[in-house]
Amino acid sequence: MTTTTTATGPRRPRPVRLMLWGVLAGLLSLPAILGFPWTASDFVLMALMLGALGGGIEYLFARSANPFARAGSAMLVIVCFLTIWVNLAVGMIGSEDNPYNLLFMGLVPAAIAGAVLVRFRPAGLAWIALGCGLVQAALALEGMAADPRGGRLSLLFVVFWLIAAGLFRAGARR
Repeated sequence: MTTTTTATGPRRPRPVRLMLWGVLAGLLSLPAILGFPWTASDFVLMALMLGALGGGIEYLFARSANPFARAGSAMLVIVCFLTIWVNLAVGMIGSEDNPYNLLFMGLVPAAIAGAVLVRFRPAGLAWIALGCGLVQAALALEGMAADPRGGRLSLLFVVFWLIAAGLFRAGARR
């Protein structure tokens, strides 16, 4: 990251930004360090996903100074990232080839569209996250019959959605 100059002098990158991008770069390099048999396309896809994760967090952080809304934003972006990653890697229910997993993937664009519709306001985002959590729970319970282990994993994601909803609700009250 470069230092930019403003009317009042040089502006340095915030330590939180440096830490965020440093952690993401470390996560991207981890498979190579551990000797995972990844191809170049695997690294490119993960770099794009991690870039979207970091960019999403930065974008939503810039929209609010409210610490609860920021924490909720981070949780929302992380659960969307994990939903995509798990579905691409192994799938929530059954294998990554199971078409049922597309229903879980649908939560990501639904959350994004909902966030735009509520103009990224914490009160509206609380409802979006709650709604996504309830849909996740319904999908997980329905998929439990086909894949109990995958159903339990999917139910774990409900916790992330609900934490985000609670943080946004706290941010809206502040």
